[in-house]
Amino acid sequence: MKTFQKLGQMPIGLTVPAFVILLVVFGMPILHLFLTSINAPAFSATNYYKFFGQPANVRVLFQTIEVSVVATVICLIVGYPTAYLIVTASRSVRITLIALVIIPYLTSGLARTYAWIVILGDRGVINNALLHLGVIRSPLQLIYNTMAVYIGMVHIMLPLMILPLVSAMMGIDRSLMTAARSMGARPLTAFWRVFFPLSLPGVRSGSLLVFVFCLGFYITPAALGGLRDAMLSTFIAGQVASSFDISRIATSAFILLAIAVAVLSMLGLDLAGAQGRAPTPAPKSWVVRLLDTLKRYFSEFLSPYRAKLWTTQLYQAGDNSRLSNIVGALFVLLVMVYLLSPGLIVIIMSFSAGAFLEFPPSGLSLQWYRSFFGDPSWNGAAWTSIQIGVAVAILSTIVGTLAAYGLNRTHPRLRGLLTMAILTPVTIPVIVVGIATYLGLVNLGLIGSTTGLILAQSLGAIGIVVVIVSATLANFDRTLEQAAKSMRASPLQTFMRVTLPLIRPGVIGGAVFAFLHSFDELVITSLVSGYSIRTLPLKMWENIRNQIDPTIAAVSSLLMLVPVLWLIVLYLTWWRSRPRDHRSLPELAT
Repeated sequence: MKTFQKLGQMPIGLTVPAFVILLVVFGMPILHLFLTSINAPAFSATNYYKFFGQPANVRVLFQTIEVSVVATVICLIVGYPTAYLIVTASRSVRITLIALVIIPYLTSGLARTYAWIVILGDRGVINNALLHLGVIRSPLQLIYNTMAVYIGMVHIMLPLMILPLVSAMMGIDRSLMTAARSMGARPLTAFWRVFFPLSLPGVRSGSLLVFVFCLGFYITPAALGGLRDAMLSTFIAGQVASSFDISRIATSAFILLAIAVAVLSMLGLDLAGAQGRAPTPAPKSWVVRLLDTLKRYFSEFLSPYRAKLWTTQLYQAGDNSRLSNIVGALFVLLVMVYLLSPGLIVIIMSFSAGAFLEFPPSGLSLQWYRSFFGDPSWNGAAWTSIQIGVAVAILSTIVGTLAAYGLNRTHPRLRGLLTMAILTPVTIPVIVVGIATYLGLVNLGLIGSTTGLILAQSLGAIGIVVVIVSATLANFDRTLEQAAKSMRASPLQTFMRVTLPLIRPGVIGGAVFAFLHSFDELVITSLVSGYSIRTLPLKMWENIRNQIDPTIAAVSSLLMLVPVLWLIVLYLTWWRSRPRDHRSLPELAT
């Protein structure tokens, strides 16, 4: 009790458990990794000279940047109009579309990658359909090339682009567009001059997140790409599996990390959020200032043309709103088909009665589900993943909630710095996190142990919980705590009886996302699990690389149903909390 009271008086103390895990498992090892890359204590750049002195390394590096940039641009081109159409839809349609975007986002990335293998393979859905129709005589090479990598990466990253854009656009006051129209601006002009500039924070956040995650992509390029489509993360994983030259691995990892940090610093991503602070404009980087200058120049150059065009179109008759609505609806429909159809196809194929997967199935059977539940190697891996996921969810929820609560009550500048530190394992390439975590667990003697795997997976899960609980605390009325303390409630009683019940939906949501993060984690798990622990993602990955067992279709189908069940749980949690709040009003009145 006394310890909690002291921590209540110093809220920053509640972040200590999170930072202990972060420093021991990740912070000190990554510092050691950096010192190794510069040959400490000699301190030379020999390893970096060797890296850039090999043309193959440079080609892989530039290919990694190119693939990440192209995938980010495609996600932005597709995601921005999708987010805009979602925001402008009616409330019921908007909620439905957001749920349809969230479902693939929560679905296992490995399962979605397998879905594209099934669709793009030589005997996949597309080739079989074209052969059946007589359009082609031999299968097209749709897989193991760069195009397949883009298709898979954009499919996985597109929800991560759409959701920040929707969040930013929902906060834009639509009356500003109406005011611009009332002053004579055409709809497109009002959009570009008013709405688009206000949505740039969402564009920046979504683009940076997609780009950084694409830099660390390992599974999708390895599964869908060819030998010439290797990315730097694949290159690092190959070094770990073959020679394990720590100097080369450290050098490659920090080159990848340097690219991510450089992009984040140039475009100014605010990882800490703005809860509890007055809205102040973020400092602009030199890239943003350069773009603003070019924008002003072209605006002045085109202003006479825009004035003439506005005069000629001002009194034109005709209304193309109905046509634009139809085009917008078709566009959103195509995007939803792209996001959801791979999962639906795999689910349908998992009920195939044949000896091989086929679409549409010639008959229906549960044979592949029986194979999954009857094979100890499959259900044992699934049970291991569930156990580890529950442990990670419990640990990260407790530690992350305490950290979020403490950060919410610290000085804004300090809060921003500490939040950025906690979110570091989430915002840098996962392969770098995996290498550093491996070194940290080696020092602790926990490689190949369940405890080590739980600690490794908790790094990202704690950051996820901090983000979700912090967002809940941002809308929390702190006067309720002051009222409880004025009635002589202790800090522990205030937290348990007042704060925790009100932020419970955020805590449960954080626990759910922490479990999903652990259940789908593969890259870090493959590095720190050794040969003694086999989780379900590891089993699936081995199956995809070595043998295409149709049982994996049933496993993927079950994984695709998991986010739907979790969304139902979250909705029921939110729904049950509403009547309790309404019932409390009469009680307070009396």
